[in-house]
Amino acid sequence: MFWYQQPPGNGLKLIVATSTWTHNFYEDGYSEAKFEVNRKSSDYILMTIKNVTAKDEATYFCAANDH
Repeated sequence: MFWYQQPPGNGLKLIVATSTWTHNFYEDGYSEAKFEVNRKSSDYILMTIKNVTAKDEATYFCAANDH
Protein backbone atom coordinates (compact mmCIF):
# COMPACT_ATOMS: atom_id res chain seq x y z
CA MET A 1 0.00 0.00 0.00
CA PHE A 2 1.29 3.43 -0.92
CA TRP A 3 0.03 6.74 0.48
CA TYR A 4 0.48 9.96 -1.48
CA GLN A 5 -0.07 13.64 -0.80
CA GLN A 6 -0.92 16.17 -3.52
CA PRO A 7 -0.74 19.76 -2.24
CA PRO A 8 -2.75 22.34 -4.24
CA GLY A 9 -1.02 23.10 -7.55
CA ASN A 10 1.68 20.45 -7.05
CA GLY A 11 2.35 16.89 -8.10
CA LEU A 12 2.02 13.72 -6.06
CA LYS A 13 4.48 13.14 -3.22
CA LEU A 14 4.93 9.68 -1.73
CA ILE A 15 4.41 9.76 2.03
CA VAL A 16 4.80 6.14 3.03
CA ALA A 17 4.90 2.63 1.61
CA THR A 18 3.79 -0.34 3.67
CA SER A 19 3.46 -4.06 3.16
CA THR A 20 2.79 -7.22 5.12
CA TRP A 21 6.47 -8.21 5.13
CA THR A 22 8.28 -4.94 5.91
CA HIS A 23 8.05 -2.01 8.25
CA ASN A 24 6.52 1.22 7.02
CA PHE A 25 8.97 3.12 4.82
CA TYR A 26 8.62 6.89 5.08
CA GLU A 27 9.99 9.27 2.48
CA ASP A 28 12.23 12.13 3.61
CA GLY A 29 10.21 14.87 5.26
CA TYR A 30 7.47 12.50 6.46
CA SER A 31 7.31 10.52 9.69
CA GLU A 32 5.12 8.22 11.74
CA ALA A 33 4.81 11.02 14.30
CA LYS A 34 2.68 12.92 11.77
CA PHE A 35 1.36 10.21 9.41
CA GLU A 36 0.50 7.12 11.42
CA VAL A 37 -0.24 3.92 9.48
CA ASN A 38 -2.15 1.07 11.09
CA ARG A 39 -2.75 -2.27 9.40
CA LYS A 40 -6.08 -3.63 10.60
CA SER A 41 -6.01 -6.62 8.25
CA SER A 42 -4.39 -7.67 4.98
CA ASP A 43 -6.85 -5.52 3.03
CA TYR A 44 -7.55 -2.68 5.48
CA ILE A 45 -4.84 -0.12 6.17
CA LEU A 46 -5.59 3.22 7.80
CA MET A 47 -3.43 6.34 7.65
CA THR A 48 -4.14 8.99 10.28
CA ILE A 49 -2.79 12.53 9.98
CA LYS A 50 -2.02 13.82 13.47
CA ASN A 51 -2.21 17.44 14.67
CA VAL A 52 -3.61 18.73 11.38
CA THR A 53 -2.70 22.29 10.41
CA ALA A 54 -3.28 24.46 7.34
CA LYS A 55 0.04 23.15 5.93
CA ASP A 56 -1.57 19.70 5.62
CA GLU A 57 -4.13 20.95 3.10
CA ALA A 58 -3.89 18.52 0.19
CA THR A 59 -5.62 15.68 -1.57
CA TYR A 60 -4.47 12.31 -0.24
CA PHE A 61 -4.44 9.09 -2.26
CA CYS A 62 -3.76 5.48 -1.51
CA ALA A 63 -2.71 2.88 -4.04
CA ALA A 64 -2.67 -0.88 -3.55
CA ASN A 65 -0.52 -3.50 -5.21
CA ASP A 66 -1.82 -7.09 -5.23
CA HIS A 67 1.63 -8.63 -5.76
